[in-house]
Amino acid sequence: QVQLVESGGGLVQTGGSLRLSCAVSGGTFSRYVMGWFRQAPGKEREVVAAISSSGLYKTYADSVKGRFTISRDNAKNTLYVQMNNLNPEDTAVYYCAASTQAVVRTRYADYNYWGQGTQVTVSS
Repeated sequence: QVQLVESGGGLVQTGGSLRLSCAVSGGTFSRYVMGWFRQAPGKEREVVAAISSSGLYKTYADSVKGRFTISRDNAKNTLYVQMNNLNPEDTAVYYCAASTQAVVRTRYADYNYWGQGTQVTVSS
C-alpha cells in the first residue's frame, strides 16, 4: 500500500519561507508523477506544482510561479517544495499526491494516492 507523509508545515510571517517534504513508501516512487496541492478553507483543492517521474519536467500554478520550486529525490523517495516570499493567500493545507499517469497532470482526479496534509499558515 502506497503511503505519503508530508512534513514541514507551520506558521510563518509574510515574506518568509518554508520547505515541505513528502516521504513516499510502499510503491515505486521513481515511476510516479508527483504533485503538490493545497486547499484553503471554503475553497476547492488546487494544484500548486507537479513534476514528472524523472524530475525533468515541472509545472506550476500561476499564483506561485517564481516563488515555489518543486523537486524530488528518487533515491530518497521524497518530494519537496521550497516556498519563498510567502503571503497570507498561501495559507492552506498542503497535500502531496502521486499519479500513475505517464505524463504530468494537474487535475485532482488524475492522482491516485494522497497524503494527510500539512498546515501552512502565513501571518500578515
